[in-house]
Amino acid sequence: MEHQEFQFFGGRASERGSWDWELLANGLPLQDYRPGQLIYLQGSQATHFYYISSGRIKSYLTSQDGAERILTVYRQGEILGEASFFDGQPRVSSATALTKCRIAAIDREHCDRTLRQNPQLSMSMIRYLAMTVRQLSTHVDDTAFLRADQRIARLLLALAEEDGVTVHCTHEFLGGAAGVSRVTVSRVLGQFQKCGMIHLGYGSIRLLEPKALERLF
Repeated sequence: MEHQEFQFFGGRASERGSWDWELLANGLPLQDYRPGQLIYLQGSQATHFYYISSGRIKSYLTSQDGAERILTVYRQGEILGEASFFDGQPRVSSATALTKCRIAAIDREHCDRTLRQNPQLSMSMIRYLAMTVRQLSTHVDDTAFLRADQRIARLLLALAEEDGVTVHCTHEFLGGAAGVSRVTVSRVLGQFQKCGMIHLGYGSIRLLEPKALERLF
């Protein structure tokens, strides 16, 4: 199994704002990706960015020794790969499908035409990029100052499915993402379950009291 270290800064869907990115994909064909399939590679030139019609995608950094640092998990209705696309520099991260995905690849000509036809999207993009910078800053603060249980609680909320209460991941994933051992993850999750905040299932976690998890941080 490949070595992974996670530096997760993705927020809950409600924290990411409401964006109408579907306009950017109008008229474009949707491409199907299978779980584990690479979408773009760190260091490559960004000729496109992407709109997710369905599925989930992880973005991550890869070190020279093959270790991964996951940055965030993108979901249906979101875009990814836009920063390098707009600044013209090589990609700073890679992206891989976590589930079956359908995505639209947006090139420069299509993007320019769509922004001219829908000028409100330009301001939305500026706000979105600013929000991403803020999330990175929040992530640095979380890594430096939050306790293990606080980081795990925040991570559970961020990873919740569309229903807001179901999380599908392994203890190994949570441990790496929170920067703690699997033993610590098991201990913290056991405490959360004992307090009635979550229910542990096979390969899944159900958030029974999301507000209680929020209050931890």
